[in-house]
Amino acid sequence: MKHKIIIAGLIIAGLFTSCQEDYLDAPAQSTLDEALIFSTPGLAKDAVNGIKITFGDTNSYRGRFLPFYGLNTDTEWYNSGETTSNDKPDLTNYDAKSNNSQMDLIETPGGGGGNPWTSMYRGIERANLCIRGLRTYGNPVAGSELGYLLGEALTLRAIFYSDLIKQHGDVPARFEPVNSQTLYLPRTNRDVIYKQIIQDLGEAANLVPWPNESTATSTVEGINKAFVKGLRARLALAASGYQQYKDGVRRSTDPDLSVANMYRLALDETRSVIASGKANLNPSFETLWKNVNKEVLTAGGESLWEIPFGAGRGKMLISFAVLHNAIDQYQTGGTSIGGSAGPLPTVFYDYDVKDTRRDVTCVPYAYGKAVNGKAQQELGVINKWYFGKYRIEWMNRILNNKDDDGINKVYMRYAEVLLIAAEAANELEGPGAAAPYLKEVRRRAFAAADQAQKVDAYVDAFSGKEAMFQAIVDENKYELTGEMERKQQLIRWNLLKTNLDLAKEKMFNLQRRSGEYATVPTDLYYKYKEDNETLIVYGLNKGETQNPGAGYTLFVDSKGASAWNVLKDDKINSLYKLGVNPDTKQYWPIWESLINTSNGQLVNY
Repeated sequence: MKHKIIIAGLIIAGLFTSCQEDYLDAPAQSTLDEALIFSTPGLAKDAVNGIKITFGDTNSYRGRFLPFYGLNTDTEWYNSGETTSNDKPDLTNYDAKSNNSQMDLIETPGGGGGNPWTSMYRGIERANLCIRGLRTYGNPVAGSELGYLLGEALTLRAIFYSDLIKQHGDVPARFEPVNSQTLYLPRTNRDVIYKQIIQDLGEAANLVPWPNESTATSTVEGINKAFVKGLRARLALAASGYQQYKDGVRRSTDPDLSVANMYRLALDETRSVIASGKANLNPSFETLWKNVNKEVLTAGGESLWEIPFGAGRGKMLISFAVLHNAIDQYQTGGTSIGGSAGPLPTVFYDYDVKDTRRDVTCVPYAYGKAVNGKAQQELGVINKWYFGKYRIEWMNRILNNKDDDGINKVYMRYAEVLLIAAEAANELEGPGAAAPYLKEVRRRAFAAADQAQKVDAYVDAFSGKEAMFQAIVDENKYELTGEMERKQQLIRWNLLKTNLDLAKEKMFNLQRRSGEYATVPTDLYYKYKEDNETLIVYGLNKGETQNPGAGYTLFVDSKGASAWNVLKDDKINSLYKLGVNPDTKQYWPIWESLINTSNGQLVNY
């Protein structure tokens, strides 16, 4: 049964309202309560669970961060990016303003409003209270329940800070509960924060068990050692990578965050996870994603940790699933469920035609109007594909909500651990050391009969360090498109604008059917399987330019022209706003309402 975060209301209310007293340096009237709470495993667990509430705040991860952060890249984009009727596209096209109407919202009394910033700092404050309480009143050692809870709180705090840095670059650092001296803080150099949370994750890795080594780590909603080590490796690469500072795009100058140090840490941590055997690739890429949509939560497989949304929270499918245009056999929530973003149209053609990840990741159809309660898959236009990793039709239940779906966010999976290992090994030890990890990821993507050519020969051909690096960049695309990891990767590789410009060039080539897209058909033909729902399409693959004959119908739009051939300039240029340099807009600004209430401490660079 899906885990629900249940909070002991009076305990949490007493604990977290005590921080209001801390703001004024009043006597700590809750000291006795904290001593009881954080020395009692059951009560301490309720307090740590309270940290997670902020994931589901209306304008936090649920409704603002996850639906918008990570778009637009060379693989993913906002499907209505060419529109100008609201501020949503600006959150994706590198032109967000500090008064953006989707983000510049005032926090409501009691929490739940505001924006990701306010919710994430609320989560950080709760984590700080738990960490202080556990260290002061508990005995949080490895192998104990209180030790696990400290590891969980440290990891959750690291997640909030890493995601704040993704959004805003430098942000205020608070690693103790708020008091009157720290109520208003300026931005802190993110290097300081990276070093602290990398250190915290090192401590947490010693406190939490491997997947399935305890009740707490028996599901993918429980913080476990494999995830903590994987996240630590991810953050090590980000901290040492290129990123925009006030003086330009560069690597950190802090010697602790050098490439040599951080890539070694990343390689050691990922090799530890790999050697443990406590996480594994699902043998089938499609089954992996079906299980996510079916809410299979068993730990020890590919998903290392998931943001735990209850059935009435979360918008992963509402935002990213294959579009359902009407109430149908799979959902009764309403019209236009899903489809807000999707892969760039070129991504489908970047895959090897035999790569089984392609048709799972890139979907060219939506579900149309229902007839007698049942809708069919219907083709659309070439500039609007959907992420097939998220499908309402794969759920174990009928979706009856237009705002929330309850599907968890897969925050990290084992395939990324292998790709990080490949990248770090290539940097430190060369292509030969990277090859086994890259081969393991690719082997799952191809049938056994194709692996000699598509896996072994393909990887072995990359004998140089730079060639292997480019292969790893490409493999991240094939494996992770639709999971919104690409933006931070492009930033740390110093490839953001370079690859966005290349993506635009490729889309214009696709529009003209030139270069590598010269043999992409301009017409599609379709028919339905016996279920009268599932499409069979001819004309998607390069070279499929002949009429397939009887039984197939030419796809046309309502005006009689071939809808598949429509890829307009304004849509292509919506990848990033014309006149904007994405390398100078790697981060969202701090929102105006936050600046106005910061007592002059917060400014935008």
